Amino acid sequence: MEQQKSVFQSIDWFTILIYAALLAFGWMSICGACYEYGQPRDLLSLASFDTRTGMQLVWIGSSIVLGAIILLLDDRIFDTFAYFIYGALIILLFITPFLAHDIKGSLSWIKIGPFSFQSAEFAKFATALALAKFMSPYGFRLQGSVKNMAIAIGLMMLPMALIVMQKETGSALVYFSLFLMLYREGMPGFILFAGISAAAYVVIGLRFSEQLILSASTSLGEVLVMLMIVVFVIALIMIYCRPAALTGAGGIDPRNTRRPYSSALITSLGIFLPLMLGILAAGYFLFPLLSEHPLTLFGFTLRPFSLSPLLIALTVILALRLLWIGFASQVYRYAYIALFALASMTVFFSANILVDHLAPHQQKRIQVLLGLQDDPNGVGYNVIQAKIAIGSGGLEGKGFLNGTQTKLKYVPEQETDFIFCTVGEEQGFIGSTAVLVLFLLLMWRLIRVAERQPYTFGRVYGYCVFSIIFFHVLINIGMVLGLMPVIGIPLPFFSYGGSSLWGFTLLLFIFLRIDAGRSRYVRK
Repeated sequence: MEQQKSVFQSIDWFTILIYAALLAFGWMSICGACYEYGQPRDLLSLASFDTRTGMQLVWIGSSIVLGAIILLLDDRIFDTFAYFIYGALIILLFITPFLAHDIKGSLSWIKIGPFSFQSAEFAKFATALALAKFMSPYGFRLQGSVKNMAIAIGLMMLPMALIVMQKETGSALVYFSLFLMLYREGMPGFILFAGISAAAYVVIGLRFSEQLILSASTSLGEVLVMLMIVVFVIALIMIYCRPAALTGAGGIDPRNTRRPYSSALITSLGIFLPLMLGILAAGYFLFPLLSEHPLTLFGFTLRPFSLSPLLIALTVILALRLLWIGFASQVYRYAYIALFALASMTVFFSANILVDHLAPHQQKRIQVLLGLQDDPNGVGYNVIQAKIAIGSGGLEGKGFLNGTQTKLKYVPEQETDFIFCTVGEEQGFIGSTAVLVLFLLLMWRLIRVAERQPYTFGRVYGYCVFSIIFFHVLINIGMVLGLMPVIGIPLPFFSYGGSSLWGFTLLLFIFLRIDAGRSRYVRK
């Protein structure tokens, strides 16, 4: 009894208060999204088990019970059985497509009697536990260990691949958020930068792919991406390869790196970037003239042509030159930067090919998001109606159960993926801001609690919880506002359904229980 008392004294009650507030806001939003005109507004009617609002109360109540049970367990059980839990969920993910019913093209829901659950929602906490277990041994390092990095990424990618097999791409993309945790635990910032850069190449390249310049001969998207790659290469050289930055890097004497550093800067900053800009400038002034008066030299008629292949070739030559500098000087950071440039081009052109092979409705979603196509009655309908609903709320909102857009069901999936529309319409700007503040407080608290853990296991798991919740909030609210692609992921503690709510409750309360057990070590 004394042990249980000390555990509850050590619980982070502030986080639990935020959790309770989010549940309350979430249930009010479900009421607003599911309420129909003519339905009684009394609490008894809203709590009826025949309605979704009543069923959500069941999920909320069972989640609170589940959280209390987790807090009563010994925190060491999660460390001991981390791999077992992960293995069990991997098996469940694998068999899910064979057992699931097809729901809107998804094979992720397993039905047991009158209830259905989504295994992907529970794989998040299992993956977080496995990563925390793997990275918790004394002396573990990510930086400088290709093996450790590969295993950690493998633990993340395995459930992701199995979820893709269930045709739940949105849920699978959540696992990319765990790279934030890897960065906190020592993953080089270069890798995180490479991932962000890849996303920038794809977005900018696709956004301007059909916009032609230089007398309609060259794709603006390809030009911008090639220039971005060269500029990033120069920045990486100046940050990671200057002599002062190489002190102690693999025993390299910085006095012996000045010559390759100068050579790399002259090659990239002094030759290739000016050459690329010069070619573009020449094409800008010359091609309009050639369009009207083609020039004939030695029997060949010179007309405007695409400069993209020439810029791509120059970027490849720059990368090969940096590879030579890296291996010749044995300062392999130059070679890594060269591989970054080559990989950047590979990602960009592979993304173009991948987009061409997507289903038509998926291509339309991307085109609508990037502003390349208007489809107000098709794939753009959800986002347009979501914006109308949120905008109609004004400053103070229309009041609880008084939203017209949501009551008339203009917003599809308004009780699940687009639940934030109800918040914006009924609670207005003030209520929406309050919800965002609650989520920011939760994420701030997760970081604070993670940083005070006496052992790596708790810290790694805490940052996994933060990363997953941060990704869900960012993408869900971003897609409702038209800033992110519509990939169909729930808003934590708000979206209707037991699987999502149980999954996030498990994720959060396991961390709270691990944190409560820290007093056993702090008192010593």
